[in-house]
Amino acid sequence: MSAPRPLRSTLAVALALAAAPALAGEFKGAVFFGDSLTDSGHFQNQLPPAVRPITGKFTTNPAWVWAEYVAERYDGDGRTANQGGDNYAQGGSRVTVQNGAAESTVAQVGRYLAANGGRADPGTLYTVWTGANDIFAIAGAGAPPQQTIATAVGGVVQIVGTLDAAGARYILVPSLPDMGITPNAIAAGPAGQAALTQLATTYNAAMYGALAQNGYRVIPLDTFSMLREVVASPATYGLRNVTQTACLPPDGSSLTCNPSSLVAPDAASTYLFADGVHPSAAAHAILADYAISVLEGPQLIGILPHSARIVGRSRADQVAFHLAEAPEAAGLRWWGGLRGDYLRHDHADLFDGLAPAGLFGLDWASGDGLVAGGFLGYGRLDADFGGNRGDFRQADATFGGFLGWYGGRSWVNAQLSYTTLDYDVTRGVRMGPSMRRHAGSADGSNTAFGVNGGYDFGEGALRHGPVAGLLWQTIDVDGYSEDNPSSSALAYPDQSLDSLVGSLGWQARYDAGGWQPYLRATWDHEFEDAPAEAFAQLQTLPGMEYAVPAAQFDGDHGTLVLGARFGLFGLEADLGARATVGQKGGSDSGLFLTLGGSF
Repeated sequence: MSAPRPLRSTLAVALALAAAPALAGEFKGAVFFGDSLTDSGHFQNQLPPAVRPITGKFTTNPAWVWAEYVAERYDGDGRTANQGGDNYAQGGSRVTVQNGAAESTVAQVGRYLAANGGRADPGTLYTVWTGANDIFAIAGAGAPPQQTIATAVGGVVQIVGTLDAAGARYILVPSLPDMGITPNAIAAGPAGQAALTQLATTYNAAMYGALAQNGYRVIPLDTFSMLREVVASPATYGLRNVTQTACLPPDGSSLTCNPSSLVAPDAASTYLFADGVHPSAAAHAILADYAISVLEGPQLIGILPHSARIVGRSRADQVAFHLAEAPEAAGLRWWGGLRGDYLRHDHADLFDGLAPAGLFGLDWASGDGLVAGGFLGYGRLDADFGGNRGDFRQADATFGGFLGWYGGRSWVNAQLSYTTLDYDVTRGVRMGPSMRRHAGSADGSNTAFGVNGGYDFGEGALRHGPVAGLLWQTIDVDGYSEDNPSSSALAYPDQSLDSLVGSLGWQARYDAGGWQPYLRATWDHEFEDAPAEAFAQLQTLPGMEYAVPAAQFDGDHGTLVLGARFGLFGLEADLGARATVGQKGGSDSGLFLTLGGSF
């Protein structure tokens, strides 16, 4: 074989990437460094041309490795660097030293930066998965354990530091898996298994500890725990063999393994291991799913304050416009409103949901244009994350006060409200044919203050004029930990979102006697910056909070309201519909009905 004899590398585990596209605000591609676990075909060109399409990766060829799934997800190029792609990993790579024909991982990073002007794009996802061949140098070649691990860990810190200094913000650093449960380790006997497990455990603790000590925030991936979970319940993940190899002897190397050299026709999808240390196609796909769940989980939970902001805006509009003019007579008046909001953000299939809500208020009118009152409200949003990634329920209970003045042609009102929020969230994590569910609950609040005003031109039946408004909301959502503790369970910190939306537009209404149709159009601008990042930590690796890009939403768009006021069974009714327009990646719409009358 013209390719270098593959050195044993780490084991990975993972299943086919969910078909949903990436979230808005997601990574701008992906770049990979490491060893044979991540290598997507670096040595393929050294194999005979006739067999290259079905050989050349360290798996049950011609399958993808996990990095190719992740690259596709984030519009990257998962091919190897020597084929024009963004995958620099090479089978046999050690962290700091050349290993035969395989570059060190440190050298891979240096070559990437040299080809990119010394810069690492801050929006790109970088992955550094290396160190297994250094462990094998200890277990198989007798390298000194303490010195070898220290040198490898120092190399990982050097790599992360170099990428960080070059501008990288998002660096995924998986742990080594439990190397003591590979087929080669099993063949070596219990003592050999225990030694490899202990070496991997020591390396992982030293690596994450050194990164934290040097102040580097990385995105961890607990492949050690995840692999053990798969081995403990293989049928859950569609596997029937987690101790033997899918590739036939005598060579048994996954580098040349192909459909004609499998122990069974379906071995690529039912065996965990391709050869003595490398993952099968099924394992790589499971690992890809796991990695993506860790990367996107914080983004999904980061949607919660945003959904409260949208519902809060709709609620504030209903309060602000529940009166067209002040009652002529002094005294008390009641009003009640029903509302159904539909939230849909289909850019990247982010989320959508329906939010019915009710409001009830009492107003006192002075008889000369002054109106003061209070209101109570309750609503519930039932929403789905796109791509079968789970769902959440948002319940809100509101109380507030209202003060307005209505003259002959001009009007202005203000409102202040406090809303309690309650969330029940379920996050789906696909792991091959298995779907894990992680649930959790969080409380929150929304304090809002709004001012609206307008002026009417025209005489007779047609009135029209400018309208303007400001709505400030501050939203807090408590952190929480998901149930079903495992390698994919996350814990989230508290979240805060400040919003200040300014609205400016025009309103026209026509008095047709028994009813008064109207149209209101505004352009809305968000003055506050939404959080740029979302945060979480793996429950199996506590204390390692990581950040990913937060989902972003368009802060400039229009709002159209079309409605009519009319009498209904002796009551004053206002029936209408509202919708956002020109909003990139989504829209918010709804129907409302407000009824009112005097005591």
